Amino acid sequence: MNTPPSQRLGAGTPRLSLNRWSFRTTPIQEFLEVTASHGIDAVGLWRQDVEEIGLDALRRRTDDAGLRVSSLCRGGFLTAADDAARSASLDENRRAIDETAALGAPTLVMVVGGITQEDKDIAGARSRVAENIAALAPYAEAAGVTLSLEPMHPMFTADRAVIATLDQALDIAEGTGCAAVGVIVDTYHVWWDPALEQAIARAGASGRLLGYQVCDWNLPLAPNPLFSRRYMGDGYIDFPSITRMVTDAGYTGDIEVEIFHEDVWATPADDSARIMAERFEQLVLPHT
Repeated sequence: MNTPPSQRLGAGTPRLSLNRWSFRTTPIQEFLEVTASHGIDAVGLWRQDVEEIGLDALRRRTDDAGLRVSSLCRGGFLTAADDAARSASLDENRRAIDETAALGAPTLVMVVGGITQEDKDIAGARSRVAENIAALAPYAEAAGVTLSLEPMHPMFTADRAVIATLDQALDIAEGTGCAAVGVIVDTYHVWWDPALEQAIARAGASGRLLGYQVCDWNLPLAPNPLFSRRYMGDGYIDFPSITRMVTDAGYTGDIEVEIFHEDVWATPADDSARIMAERFEQLVLPHT
């Protein structure tokens, strides 16, 4: 019996994966077809796609397009202090782990959650994240899925992630004592960190470097700074240097292009995929 495409390495552009939200306004079927047409054999998917067309249908469409799934986004939002909210969040994350496994993706990206205006206890929120990740780790391990903690730029601490550095994420991952928990390096969020090289090396040495995502940091920031991500080479990030750090740390997996920007979404999908592949081949691939 042939191995499904989502469970094997293909022969497309080496290492490149296109993240679904780089094509947020493109219908899912068109996104899959455009990706495959450019010789790219992997995609990062989002749970919204599962909700929209169903888990089995999404797996079937991905396989039919000859694509692997490099990651599923997202799990997380684990900072609630209320017992009922915590229980509901853990249940939702277990469903996300199940979906990740069903799609044949190796890892679930975890955006851990922020704080509220009522509860401004950042230390307490970080402690709850650590406790909840530890509670989820055995379930993920049994499902054959890893949990990739994503540190996010400090400007997102309030609403999205109370962990801002790779070292903070690694402290939580290592504290679980479970090999199924690690980190993902997203250039948009960590490029500024003066301890980045040492933290990436630490992640590699501990076997917890689970993913690498690339896009550029542009100015001026959009009114919603989450949508200020652009094509590699358009902004301020040194992709050759960071890619060499990731490579030296031993990472050999997929590299996802994950861009959130209104102008990128307004570009025809075929043109956008071409630009992403060209920039990847110019700025990232030579340093892997």
